[in-house]
Amino acid sequence: MKHKTKHLISTSLCFALSTFTICSFATGNNDSPLQSELTQKELSNNNALTLDAPLDLSQTINLALARNPDMHITQQRIAIAQAQVGESLAAFYPQLKGRVGYEYSNNPAQVFGMIVAQSDFQQEDFANINNPGGRTNFRPEIIANLSLFNGGQDYYRYKVAELGVEISELERTSLHNNLVQMVTDNFYVLSVAKENQSIAQRAKDAVEHELKNAQIRYQEGTTLKSDVLSLQVRLANTEEWLIKATNGIEMAKTGLRTLLDLDTFSPVETINPDIKELPAPPSSIQDALMTATVNRPEIQMAEKLVATRTQQVKIAQGEYLPRVGAYVSYGGNSENGSIASNQDNVTTGIALEMDLFSGFGTQQRVKQAESRLKEAQQQARKVTLQINQEVTNTYLALADAIQRYKVATTSVTAADEAFRLVTAQFQAGTASVTRYIEAEVAQDQANARTISARFDTFRAYAALQRVTGTPE
Repeated sequence: MKHKTKHLISTSLCFALSTFTICSFATGNNDSPLQSELTQKELSNNNALTLDAPLDLSQTINLALARNPDMHITQQRIAIAQAQVGESLAAFYPQLKGRVGYEYSNNPAQVFGMIVAQSDFQQEDFANINNPGGRTNFRPEIIANLSLFNGGQDYYRYKVAELGVEISELERTSLHNNLVQMVTDNFYVLSVAKENQSIAQRAKDAVEHELKNAQIRYQEGTTLKSDVLSLQVRLANTEEWLIKATNGIEMAKTGLRTLLDLDTFSPVETINPDIKELPAPPSSIQDALMTATVNRPEIQMAEKLVATRTQQVKIAQGEYLPRVGAYVSYGGNSENGSIASNQDNVTTGIALEMDLFSGFGTQQRVKQAESRLKEAQQQARKVTLQINQEVTNTYLALADAIQRYKVATTSVTAADEAFRLVTAQFQAGTASVTRYIEAEVAQDQANARTISARFDTFRAYAALQRVTGTPE
């Protein structure tokens, strides 16, 4: 009988390789734009940036959000979580594999099976059925498997992966809020340091001028040596103040460079905000707490973690349930690798599997999952308590800063008037240098306190926006 030979091995391998190539090509097309986009982002992020003009607060925040490495890290975590969702969906699709097997045996039972599978059984094979000799078997095949039911584990793993994406997005929101607050705080710290430097420089110039006049008067014999020494002490104090203010500027700039991902010695200048009105806090602590409960991403993250742990308990419990899967195998058997048309075959079936005893392993895994759930519930409670404390403390800090600013502005008015009167008395010779220096110091300190209190209100308000989850 003539058999029309089919090269099933070649056909099967070509089919498997074609399927793999198509899938790889599709995956490559989907990934290429993302990889290109990431490369561009990485290049722009790694390139040294030189700031040609001073930045206002809004520009500084936007630059930090675009360049800060932590923001890029959270974006990659979101991408990882999204890929895990796709991976979890793979369990719902058929799994297709190509395989080529080679066997050699002289076991009569196996040889008999090879002969039958190769459609090569002849009547004379009965004569030597107990001693058939050795035989080879080539089998190329394509195998498909499909999970019909896995105790619900595949579904719950998919839900866990989806919750992972939501948690990653909430982490990015939390980092966004923290970064905005840190940039704002550093920006205002730099503004305070620059204002203090200006006050210290003006005080130093004024003392130097007065010291020169005092030295001239001392040479003329119209003033005491103690007055000159007092002014020299005052000059040293103002120089120390100026040094501290200058160092404060550099420290604040270092913090901004880190947040903006700038080089260590990259120049960075800011524009001092000209805000006349003080920020208005919420009407009450209760309102601030309610806003935080609704908006804080950390609370939502804790809730999502509880939901994740709940799904993981169901995954562990799913091991008690049976697993059902279907499979199909199409291939052929031959002794020399050339498959004839009557040598191909198909095997299909459904398998049900269930663990009857796992050495109490399943029970312990369920207990672990349940304990992790309880831990997450307590952690969520802890997060809520911590946020309530943060909101309360920050609200009180803002109220304190506003009150201190109001008091400081009153003291500035009094200090300015006192210095004006003492200056007139000093020029008329009715006030000592010590009294003059005291009045000048009081004026400088009042101005510094006012500036510090003013910017403290903006810093406290930015912190309140963060803890309530409402950054601008």
